[in-house]
Amino acid sequence: MRWFGFCVVVNRVVVRMSLVRIGMAGVVICSVLCGGLVAADDVAGGQTESAKRPLNVLFIISDDLTLNALSCYGNEVCQTPNIDALARSGTRFTHAYCQGTYCGPSRASFMSGYYPHATGILGYISPRKAIGDRATWAQHFKNSGYCTSRVSKIFHMGVPGGIEKGDDGADDPISWTERFNSQGPEWRAPGKGETLENNPDGKKPAVGGNTFVVVQADGDDLVHSDGRTAEKACQLIHEHKDEPFFLGVGFVRPHVPFVAPASYHEPFPEAEMALPEKVAGDWDDIPKLGINYKTSKNMKMDVQRQRKAVAGYYASVAYMDAQVGKVMAALQEAGIADRTIVIFTSDHGYHLGEHDFWAKVSLHEESVLVPLIIRVPGKQPAVCESLTELIDLYPTVSSLCGLEVLARLQGIDVSGMLDDPELELRETAFSVNGKGFLIRSQRYAYIRYRENASGGEELFDMQTDPQQYTNLVDDPAYAATLEKMRAEFAKTMQRVRDNDLAVSPRSKS
Repeated sequence: MRWFGFCVVVNRVVVRMSLVRIGMAGVVICSVLCGGLVAADDVAGGQTESAKRPLNVLFIISDDLTLNALSCYGNEVCQTPNIDALARSGTRFTHAYCQGTYCGPSRASFMSGYYPHATGILGYISPRKAIGDRATWAQHFKNSGYCTSRVSKIFHMGVPGGIEKGDDGADDPISWTERFNSQGPEWRAPGKGETLENNPDGKKPAVGGNTFVVVQADGDDLVHSDGRTAEKACQLIHEHKDEPFFLGVGFVRPHVPFVAPASYHEPFPEAEMALPEKVAGDWDDIPKLGINYKTSKNMKMDVQRQRKAVAGYYASVAYMDAQVGKVMAALQEAGIADRTIVIFTSDHGYHLGEHDFWAKVSLHEESVLVPLIIRVPGKQPAVCESLTELIDLYPTVSSLCGLEVLARLQGIDVSGMLDDPELELRETAFSVNGKGFLIRSQRYAYIRYRENASGGEELFDMQTDPQQYTNLVDDPAYAATLEKMRAEFAKTMQRVRDNDLAVSPRSKS
């Protein structure tokens, strides 16, 4: 027996309906929440096709992906034709920000609908204990009659450890109708492997953990986790094409180790990889807490190994892009592309040598900014430069599918931007990394380390200094702007803590 639901309008009132197919005879009864019964034929006869066939949701998320590595965002070396095709047919957001700059808090945030400092989740755990019986994003769709499926990493999952084991990580079982993991060999994959981090003499073999390792792997796409994830996602699309579904597809590349079949490495000869500009004294005006946890210096990566890291990262992105293409092709083959919302994003950004920083966690632009593409049937392609947050996905996609937009959610419905890309619904975006906070307006980026700012502050004019080389905190000409951003921070923290949860953590002073 399978349930599904949709919304109809009765006397200008939106009414949620649930349909149940009983037995082999195919008898259908419609139960209307406001009371009474109506025949299925009567309902179908008076409704639009979209009401009879609810929109599906295909949510694709990459891991540790900087938008700067995608050709649809301007990269001229790393070509991503499949993600580019999606961008051409949907709305590409240029100012979308994560709420946590590493996997655990970011994923817990956009899946729960709460900011990290509302749930208290700044680590690598499920949001379930913090939110109690409140529905996660996927669970809200499940409760509304959708089949909800997870393939690989949606909530936090350890990479590479959890992928090697094939375990569930910090998943939330109640969110899903079904869930599947995609085990893979990761850094142990046969092929040509090299450790780049803390290996100045090149003698260290490939190692595990959250380490910069490049593997030009033997075999094809299906040897690795993301290839298996794409294969399972394609299978599920065909299996569920005749019912409303929410399908979460989590690719783990380009998260380290940078593992991909050898053919994906060929277009990226390391000697030709360009590195970001190096600026003398770049760290002089950055507070100590603002120096990222992975740098060229503390990883002992010389220029040669930095270029190898960029090449390995691009190969991993190209491999992931190919898997996105397979999933998108399955939508077309199943004949449901015209009734499926597609979202592509990443949990946070990534440094590839900017400021001699590498990886995530930093609150600088490369780490907090994420790619975000949303394609909705019937909507015109567009580019939207307005500020958005990943936490907005839950209410936005609920609205697009005609589901209730829960008042308790801390994100906002930005679906109007899909009709009017110049619409601005946020004055600022907000992100955290466990020791600091970012307030990002259209023009300025304000970073505050520790809630009372005892760890220092940074202020950047993103119009005149988009690479964030000059901290303006001590510049008298920006004193009024600094005070304005400080006030915005206080207002934002108050708004974050104004929620229906019992927890409200405070940062250490």
